[in-house]
Amino acid sequence: HWPFKVIEKNGKPYIQVEFKNETKQFTPEEISSMVLSKMKKTAEAFLGTKVTNAVITVPACFNNSQRHATKDAGMIAGLNVLRIINESTAAAIAYGLDKKTTGERNVLIFDLGGGFFNVSLLTIEEGIFEVKATAGDAHLGGEDFDNRLVNHFVQEFKRKFRKDLTTNARALRRLRNVCERAKRTLSASSQTSIEIDSLFEGIDFYTSLTRTRFEELNQDLFRSTMEPIEKVLRDAKIDKPQVHEIVLVGGSTRIPRIQGMVSDFFNGKVLNKSINRDEAVAYGAAVQAATLAGDTSEKIQDFFFLD
Repeated sequence: HWPFKVIEKNGKPYIQVEFKNETKQFTPEEISSMVLSKMKKTAEAFLGTKVTNAVITVPACFNNSQRHATKDAGMIAGLNVLRIINESTAAAIAYGLDKKTTGERNVLIFDLGGGFFNVSLLTIEEGIFEVKATAGDAHLGGEDFDNRLVNHFVQEFKRKFRKDLTTNARALRRLRNVCERAKRTLSASSQTSIEIDSLFEGIDFYTSLTRTRFEELNQDLFRSTMEPIEKVLRDAKIDKPQVHEIVLVGGSTRIPRIQGMVSDFFNGKVLNKSINRDEAVAYGAAVQAATLAGDTSEKIQDFFFLD
């Protein structure tokens, strides 16, 4: 249900889009560089000065070629990439800065965003962050939950009106946007309404969705987030009771069912929601950037990373 095509060209994936009645093709690095260029401009407008250096975060599951491609994207955007760090490490830095505690702490970072899922177990002691184990799924996130809703409503539309929405890219795009909003609403409400005027061939589509139905449609995906937790505990040779803190990162961790499953896995342990789950990774990356730039302010001077 993407509003673009992924094609193969010279043995590499390219993103093909229609723009101003023209077909354009871009490498993943070029797309990434556009995002970074926009962020560079936003930062410069806010700071009122030129921005050249950057620390860029990537999912922990990225391999060396993906990390190198990310660095290339930064260079295309006109940035001097000081370091590429794992998102989970950046989130742990944000947590560590928020909680200045003494003694060794085993912290599990549960990071479920739009397109990636990662679990990392870190030990934090006296400002030293050591990644003990990491696991996850590069193809699991909020977009997959949206897909399940889109497929569900495509079938409902077909049953009600004998029409196939999948033949119309614009209708699918509109449905996907509404499904994403519905998913967000269901994190706070038990039911939501779906209302799309003239969705396809002049037909208005009005229906509803309960949180229970949303959970049923995604139950297998939600369940699949438990295996990486088990794997990091095995790899780090740490038992459940030895995990001091479970930190939630990424917008999809707002889903109540996911929170419940993680808490139940750790025998009802209260989850840490103190850090901003949307901004934690950027916050941690900024701290790392400040360290690399020689910032000696008291708040960050005692941090050391073993990624």
